[in-house]
Amino acid sequence: MAAAMTDPANQNSRLRGTAVAVIAFGIAMGYVEAAVVVYLQAALGLPAAPSFPLQHAGPNERLALIEIGRELATLVMLTGVGWLAGRRGWAWLAWTAVAFGAWDLAYYGWLWVFSGWPSAPSAWDLLFLIPVPWVGPVWAPSVVSGLLIGFGLLGARRLEQGEQLHVAGRDVVAGLVGGALVILSFTIDAPSLLSGGVPTWFPWPIFVLGLAFAATGATDVLRNAEPIGSPWPGAARAQPGQRP
Repeated sequence: MAAAMTDPANQNSRLRGTAVAVIAFGIAMGYVEAAVVVYLQAALGLPAAPSFPLQHAGPNERLALIEIGRELATLVMLTGVGWLAGRRGWAWLAWTAVAFGAWDLAYYGWLWVFSGWPSAPSAWDLLFLIPVPWVGPVWAPSVVSGLLIGFGLLGARRLEQGEQLHVAGRDVVAGLVGGALVILSFTIDAPSLLSGGVPTWFPWPIFVLGLAFAATGATDVLRNAEPIGSPWPGAARAQPGQRP
């Protein structure tokens, strides 16, 4: 029985099955969200593309509050499916990253199918409203989503193979700094947008620097993954009869 549980074929089968289920969930959720956006645009007479200045984007403040609630509900749903898919340790975070990336890419894909928007990767989009407006060209969140899927699948694969992910302090710092810089690149122009401005330039150097920090931390965690029971990644192990 134990041999069956650790059989590589069974591990790969479980990994593929979970990946298909999580990605299918993300694609389906992206479809539902894109469909709702198209319905609302038609019902409210809004253009297919996000409207700037922001005060002209919706008919009343109540809709903005509903949108914030929808964003929170979306994050809860994505985290929930990641939690259900993850078996142990950091697996829940890995699968949440996969679900988030698949949902985001599918959302843009289905919107393009339904309405022809985004017409180009450089099209501006209003990404989130929490706690301030996040704005950027479509290519930027798409890159983030692609990296989330890639690193999420790699991390889930290591964990499915029975390895443990050692998260060092430097990795946490790299992830937090990288994430903060990416968020800053999307929100740095929020004061101007809230006062009626329109997006004109995306601070891609800040964005790229943030991705570099985050990717460095994630790569370090994956590189140092070791079988369960190992004292620490890369630590020298003394053999019997040898000095440590």
